[in-house]
Amino acid sequence: MIDRNAILAERLLDFAVRAGKVVDALPDTRLGRHIAGQLVRCSTSPAPNYAEACGAESKKDFIHKMGICLKELRESKCWLDLIVRSELLPEQRLVPLSDECHELTLIIGKSIVTAKNNLRRGADGKPK
Repeated sequence: MIDRNAILAERLLDFAVRAGKVVDALPDTRLGRHIAGQLVRCSTSPAPNYAEACGAESKKDFIHKMGICLKELRESKCWLDLIVRSELLPEQRLVPLSDECHELTLIIGKSIVTAKNNLRRGADGKPK
């Protein structure tokens, strides 16, 4: 049986590691340092927030924590795009990481939609 939660948790950890390597490769300029600080924070946040969501105390708590994951992934994508537009690193180096960020955003976003729909239906599976 496939443990989708474990697979997603691993992907989020891998994303954080890969983003950290991008951060370390950024030039030591004012802009490079600023982006590095921002990217290291937002790209390492989704993995622990997802771990917290997996242990959520309620459906609302799960939705909230997954929302934080989504927000941080969207921010990460913006910083990755800025690195490319600012020509701080070659675009071809960032495409795989940017694509993974986009895929993770879609997965987390769909999970939130599903959880919200389940919350609206209630425990008995019927719409409220």
